[in-house]
Amino acid sequence: MDLALLRTFVTVHRAGSFTRAAALLGLSQPAVTSQIRALERQLGRPLFLRYARGVTPTTIGDELAHKVAPHLDALTEITEAGLDRESVTRTLHFAGPPEFLAERALPALTPLIAQGLSIRTAFGPAEELLSGLAAGHHDLTVTTTRPRGGLLTATPLCDEEHVLVAAPRWAAELGGSAVLRAGGVRVLDPVPLVEVHESLPLIARYWSTVFDAKPAASAAVIAADLRAVLACVTAGAGIAVLPRYLCADALDSGEVVALLDPPVPPLRTYFLAVRTGTLGLPHIARAHEWLLRTAVDW
Repeated sequence: MDLALLRTFVTVHRAGSFTRAAALLGLSQPAVTSQIRALERQLGRPLFLRYARGVTPTTIGDELAHKVAPHLDALTEITEAGLDRESVTRTLHFAGPPEFLAERALPALTPLIAQGLSIRTAFGPAEELLSGLAAGHHDLTVTTTRPRGGLLTATPLCDEEHVLVAAPRWAAELGGSAVLRAGGVRVLDPVPLVEVHESLPLIARYWSTVFDAKPAASAAVIAADLRAVLACVTAGAGIAVLPRYLCADALDSGEVVALLDPPVPPLRTYFLAVRTGTLGLPHIARAHEWLLRTAVDW
């Protein structure tokens, strides 16, 4: 049985689409369709059910994928390891939230640059980056959304505590955490909100977890980078919910104040996502392992 046909089959099985698999393999969609038909003729059984929006594996297809995928991944690891030794550098296409990559992930990967790793970064919303990862635009993505399906594999990287913060002036006007605990979330209604998106993802989650409520107003300031959100809060623009790693120095210096210290603070999990099977590529595997090892101390 032709290994190229099996590689195409496994890619289609993971991608759930001939078109997406073709992009990942660098082939035309008709070529992928032809290869799958050739494999089905060899086996004498259908491997996929075709639909307008993609394909679904038959039970025969699932069984074949379960049998051959680990071996194809192992062969990729062997061949790519040899290629990696012959290459002066390998480029890692790395994507994720701009502030997390800038403050944590990229500094953590710095030692690998001396070992010949090159890095190119991309920033954007989680769903957009995961779509780019699935399409082959990125090699490794940090995301707060766990991907679904078999095309992408996600590993928990770290958990981050979320903190409700404001400049000292606002904290004084609100009367401190005791007043907020006694009066509830409505004490915060007069204070402008600062967020990364109109949907208020961080504030809404904090309000739901801590106050069992929804935000009563839209944001006064929307800034797509959490570092900009912190700068606005420090300048007195209003209140925000931020990951502790990002505002720890500002809290220590007194530039911002934590308005509450809930017994169970909201947490957000960051994941490292790759296309399934690509951890056989040494430069991706090395960065993936290095980040997981470093994140133990985050």
